[in-house]
Amino acid sequence: MITSKDIATPSWRHCKHILCIRPDNIGDILMSEPAIRALKNYLGCKITVLTSTAAARITSLMAVIDDVIPFDVPWAKHDYPTGADAFQEMVSTLASRHFDGAVIFTVYSQNPMPAIMLAYLADIPLRLAYCRENPYDLLTHWIPEKEPYTFIRHQVRRDLDLVGEIGASIDDEHLRLSLNAAAGRNAVRLMKEHLQPSSYRHWILVHTGVSEYRRAYPVNDWIAIGKFLVEELSCQLLFTGTTAESKQIDAICNGIGPGAVSLAGCCDLTQLTMLIRLSPLLLSVNTGMVHIAAATGTPVVVLYAMTNPQHTPWMVPNEVLYFPVKKGQESNNEVVRYGMRIMEDTSGTPVSMSNIASAIARLLGITLPVEKDGNIRSSSDEMFCSH
Repeated sequence: MITSKDIATPSWRHCKHILCIRPDNIGDILMSEPAIRALKNYLGCKITVLTSTAAARITSLMAVIDDVIPFDVPWAKHDYPTGADAFQEMVSTLASRHFDGAVIFTVYSQNPMPAIMLAYLADIPLRLAYCRENPYDLLTHWIPEKEPYTFIRHQVRRDLDLVGEIGASIDDEHLRLSLNAAAGRNAVRLMKEHLQPSSYRHWILVHTGVSEYRRAYPVNDWIAIGKFLVEELSCQLLFTGTTAESKQIDAICNGIGPGAVSLAGCCDLTQLTMLIRLSPLLLSVNTGMVHIAAATGTPVVVLYAMTNPQHTPWMVPNEVLYFPVKKGQESNNEVVRYGMRIMEDTSGTPVSMSNIASAIARLLGITLPVEKDGNIRSSSDEMFCSH
């Protein structure tokens, strides 16, 4: 809620240096990219982003960002949380940069107050954010939080609407990433080393890793899916992932047999991004790779855990198949739980062998093998009932 008090507040139009606070993961900062670009285009200003050390890796591919401050805030999940001293040091660091304004991007289930307080203590004169409760002087530009109880928007739209409150907008709302020729050469080299076009008619990338265990899909089901894609659709599968995920990915590839190749630990993030760009299709759980695919224009099939409904692929050909979070693994955050109940009450295409096959076939433009009775030739879908 921007009030009459704003008359005495410095104008955003005079800002030369904006701090964007998005202390989450790769996919989160990517979904904020159009909004950040809208800010830059509208104000003609320098953009600095404060984000996690994990998400900072993708910012080198985001041309809209001029500078990045990696910081693992204590109110978000990280492997190595920071303490009070680091927080105080960050306040001093931000104050020394003399930012003209701060925009705090959040998911609707997050409490924005710690990030708001960080900007307030750093004496940043303009501060814009959604907030469920009245922040009074902590924000100069308060937008009352209405999600998820009034409506739910896609995260990209939510962020664009936030900066739209101060007049920023863009015509092209696609996600954008910039890649160099060296990344292309490395990706092509990996493809030449591992693809077998004489043995398989198609190939796709598969990403099984997650930053949130609730979104994980079972190894045995990945094996079943992979066997069907290799044997029935003649798809070679290149599995991506980190070195830490290599053991699980090796188990999946070994379970599938010929036609499945592990690239776990073989690519840095830039090379992986180019590999996704060159891929005909990405099959993944709902994680950051899905948003990289959206930014590179790569079609996506997502096995989507019913956690946050607003993180589906943005403005790219896609198929979303849903599966419930396992009992006992639901979030303790009541706002997230409300969103999950909304998803459960909304009809969506469930994960099943036939639905996965149909989704991939539609996006690749291929014909599915069928039995005489007209059904897709596949293993039983009963393996998926445990979800």
